[in-house]
Amino acid sequence: MKKKTMLGISLMVLGIVGILLLGGLLYLEKKDAAEYERRAQKIENTVETEKVQDIGNVSETEAIAENETGTENASETGNNPQSTSVVEAENVAEPVELLFAGDVYLSGYVTGNYDSEGISGVVDERLLTEMQNVDIFMINEEFPFGTTGTPAEDKQFTFRVNPSYISVFKDMGVDIVSLANNHVLDYGKEPLGETFQVLKENNIFYVGAGTDLTDASALRTIEAGEETYGFLSASRVIPVVEWDVRNSQPGVFTTYDETLLIEAIQKAKENCDFLTVYVHWGIERNTMPEAYQKQLAHAYIDAGADLVIGAHPHVLQGIEAYNGKLIFYSLGNFIFNQSIEKTMLVKMVKNEENIEYFVLPAHAVGAKTQAVEDMESFENYMESISTGITIDSGKISF
Repeated sequence: MKKKTMLGISLMVLGIVGILLLGGLLYLEKKDAAEYERRAQKIENTVETEKVQDIGNVSETEAIAENETGTENASETGNNPQSTSVVEAENVAEPVELLFAGDVYLSGYVTGNYDSEGISGVVDERLLTEMQNVDIFMINEEFPFGTTGTPAEDKQFTFRVNPSYISVFKDMGVDIVSLANNHVLDYGKEPLGETFQVLKENNIFYVGAGTDLTDASALRTIEAGEETYGFLSASRVIPVVEWDVRNSQPGVFTTYDETLLIEAIQKAKENCDFLTVYVHWGIERNTMPEAYQKQLAHAYIDAGADLVIGAHPHVLQGIEAYNGKLIFYSLGNFIFNQSIEKTMLVKMVKNEENIEYFVLPAHAVGAKTQAVEDMESFENYMESISTGITIDSGKISF
């Protein structure tokens, strides 16, 4: 009896313990399931957060780039400003800037200023900043660099500059010069050869003169941005026929007959994206272009030139819009003797397919070329001698 009682009690105790163990297991399983659900929800929330961050900020580097470049206005794009593609912003090409000046002669007045004051005695800070910061700066070099030779006979003015003053060009940021003019052989062939040498040694390109016809008529190209800019030059003003490179070498590429330059333009268009043709022509001190200047300029553009720049008259001539391109018939003297009443720099800004032109008016006093503050009167004057253009705040519209 006692054994049966004890056995019953034992069985009861085991039953109670089993119930308690089962309940505990069920409780722990439910607790684990709740914890699993909580953790799963946390992971899901984290993933969603990272997805949102990935859309607007691919990386810390790109986030910094976005802050620097700014984001598009949401009302303009229709999207969250943070969804702006940073990669596309980084791939936008920087504008390419070309700058052109007219006749440059480093006369004794100019070199005297340079000897005493450096480049600040030759051009003012505003113009110098423009020249030094564009991608390509081109001038007409109206003289040879040299120490040899003898002055040409029966010529009223003969120019020659010591090669040491190539530092003036370097200080100004000159990248390329036209040598197609009526002064580059003032002291004969030897100084012209010295000119080629000193320009090459200082990494300055030249066009319009050379050791033979192939060299003188050659296209020079400069890479800027993602495009190739080409340059050709020729003169329709030489004092004697012997200066023509076809008659004597070294010499000048001429364009009395436009045939050779037209052929050079057509060939050049196969090797560059934008072509400038720089021409020496016209009548000295005449503010209006001759009929032949217009005929030649139109022919150059019809052949493929994108821009025509002129020099030689020593004064400004007008601007003409022709077939969607611009012709600057004469930029006048830019650096020369003591005084220049009116001159200007021409600035071209190319932003992808969009091209804009600006004029930067200047004058010279005491052999120092300086920016002009009275833009309105200068613009009115240029419009009065030009065709098919207007100028507002320096910008040319056509």
